[in-house]
Amino acid sequence: MRYDMQLPWWAWLLMGTALVLFILMVVISVRRNHGVKRSLFASPYTLWMLLFTIVPVILIGYYAFTGTDGTFTLDNFRNFWDSNFDMKKLVGEEYASTIPRGTVNVDTLTYSLWMAFLCTALSLLLGYPAALFMADRNMKLGSSLVVLFIIPMWMNFLLRTIAWMSLLEDNGLINSLLRSIGLEGVQLMYNSGAVLLGMVYNFLPFMVFPIYTSLSKQDINLSEAAADLGCSPMQALMKVTIPLSLPGVISGITMVFMPSVTTFFIPRVLGGGNTMMFGDLIESKFLTEGNWNVGSALSLIMMVLILISLSILRKADPNGEGGGIV
Repeated sequence: MRYDMQLPWWAWLLMGTALVLFILMVVISVRRNHGVKRSLFASPYTLWMLLFTIVPVILIGYYAFTGTDGTFTLDNFRNFWDSNFDMKKLVGEEYASTIPRGTVNVDTLTYSLWMAFLCTALSLLLGYPAALFMADRNMKLGSSLVVLFIIPMWMNFLLRTIAWMSLLEDNGLINSLLRSIGLEGVQLMYNSGAVLLGMVYNFLPFMVFPIYTSLSKQDINLSEAAADLGCSPMQALMKVTIPLSLPGVISGITMVFMPSVTTFFIPRVLGGGNTMMFGDLIESKFLTEGNWNVGSALSLIMMVLILISLSILRKADPNGEGGGIV
């Protein structure tokens, strides 16, 4: 394992080339237009994407398909399929056949996908009624509820997660209340339930706001027309409101599922090491083991899965009409 990883020389050359090309693009654009066009103000974002998105992705691809000596190899992906792959190489071919295939990495990915699915489903079940309530034009508290959903997002993500520890731990507020009324305390921390609770709490606003935006844009005359045609409120909801809000639902699913499947801080704090998700596994490969090659391979696998998920969800909203965060 390498703990003194350094970027290869071509990575620095690539970043330098990108910076030079960016400067040349700006100079040529200014000279051709005899001044600064409004579109040129997007140039800092372009530079940011080049240096901190495109170049890192290239580096991940490089390390994923190379070994510690820099030669091309697929062993990093074999390590994903068989978590005992490195051990088998150490003991030699004679004893490698006696070691079963390690399923830690695959099982961790499966567990992460399942937890992300549960988080997305619960966020949708809780978020859609909340968004529907806030978007109701007859409710005067709708705007106030939007503010109440936004205010927690102003707090740091880490602080919001750590705050749950004071509620769920053995001597926390919930267990203290249970003991005060004569009941026994319960184990609320360091399990999958606590992790799922923290994920839903942190990602629920990302489900609510796209749906709320989509619902608030709907023409109220459509619901009134459905009522005039004999639809009950529930029928109007099922046949008019929900189908028209599907772009917002798809956007919310995307914005919740993607961070849920890659999260790593919530399982560490609320799971206490008893639960590991794929984000924790990738972090341990990079920071604990110093194995950038296997870590990059795992990151690339996760990136491919996310792109596949996005392409599937994109088919449900081909025009990109999903609402965003207000």
